[in-house]
Amino acid sequence: MGKWNSSAAAAWLILALAPLQAQETKAATLTALDYIEIQQLVNKYGQDIDTCTNNGYDYADLYTPDGVFIDKYSDDGFSKGGVQRAKGRDELAAASWGGSKGCKDMPWNGWTHLMGDLVITPTADGATGRCYLIMLGEKGPGSVDRDGGYQDIYVKTAKGWRIKSRTHVRSKEWSNPLLQSADRK
Repeated sequence: MGKWNSSAAAAWLILALAPLQAQETKAATLTALDYIEIQQLVNKYGQDIDTCTNNGYDYADLYTPDGVFIDKYSDDGFSKGGVQRAKGRDELAAASWGGSKGCKDMPWNGWTHLMGDLVITPTADGATGRCYLIMLGEKGPGSVDRDGGYQDIYVKTAKGWRIKSRTHVRSKEWSNPLLQSADRK
C-alpha cells in the first residue's frame, strides 16, 4: 500500500505543477496592433535599405542596439551555418552602405527589396517572423527574383518593435527536401 500512496502522491504532484510549468513556457499573446507594428517594421526595412535614408541609420534603427544581421545565404554563410555580418547600430548602417560608406556605390542602387508572405509567431520574449525576399531589378530592369528569405526575432522596446536578429537564408532552408536541388538558393 505504501507504493500506491507514493505513486499517487507523485502523480498528484505532477498534475498540480503542470499548469505552472505550462504558464512559464507559454508564448506571449500578440495584439492586432502588435502584428501590424511588426508588419510595418518589416516593410520599412525594404524601403530603408533601398534608399539609404539618414546615411543608413534609419535602417540600423530598425534593430535593437545590439541587433545582428546573419548571413546564411551566401556560399560562405551557408557552408558555415551562418555568419554574423553586422552587429550594433554603426555596423548595421555600414551594412546598408550608409555610415562610414556614405551611401556610395550601393550594389543594390535601383533594386527593390520586397518582403512577402510574412508569418509572425508569438514567443515568450516577443515574436519570430519568416518572410520571402523578392528582389526587383537585381538582374536589370524588369527582373523579379526570389533571394531566399529572412528569419527574424522581434522584441518590443520602449521605441516599439525592433529586430533583435535577422538571418538571410536560402529558399531551400524551408523547402521540402524532395523539392530541393543542389543549386537552389
